Amino acid sequence: MSTEYVRKHVAGRGIPVTGNDIDTDRIIPARFLKEVTFESMGEHAFEDAKKANPEHPFNQPVYKGASVLVVGQNFGCGSSREHAPQALMRWGIRAIVGGSYGEIFFGNCTMLGIPCLTISQADLEWLQKAVERSPKETVDVDVEKQQVRFGDKVIQARIPDGPRNQLVQGTWDSTAVLLEAGGAIEATAKKLPYVSGF
Repeated sequence: MSTEYVRKHVAGRGIPVTGNDIDTDRIIPARFLKEVTFESMGEHAFEDAKKANPEHPFNQPVYKGASVLVVGQNFGCGSSREHAPQALMRWGIRAIVGGSYGEIFFGNCTMLGIPCLTISQADLEWLQKAVERSPKETVDVDVEKQQVRFGDKVIQARIPDGPRNQLVQGTWDSTAVLLEAGGAIEATAKKLPYVSGF
């Protein structure tokens, strides 16, 4: 696979979104699901939450350009809309660190090359506060070593072996894997009697 697909390591400024059970409808409200290309979806990430709360992190200039989202427990629960990780990715999120994730949301993130690592509740609370105090500091997400670094602190993280291997090896994009194997697929197809006209 091309190195552009490899996600061994992601580093960038953090943006903390506190609270548990933040579902996909809060990440991207249902009225934006009609968009087909996802192109402008990033500007609508947390749309209703931003309108209801002027202090929401996605409204704050200090977090503009942040790429590591730090979230609570059960983030991305609810309906199985791929628009939620699409909106976050197009806003600029490249990795997520949290307590736990909705299963389908986690899978959709992996299919977009967005690593979702889990850390303990104590470490999560510490990291969210630390990012709030030092929003210009880099959050270093090491997918391969399953670690998150912030300043001098190294936090042990977890990601299941399957998604971790896909991200580290660059095979998370199934379409790219198929396209790269095009020659082998055609060669195999020519050997199959029901394809070659037997």
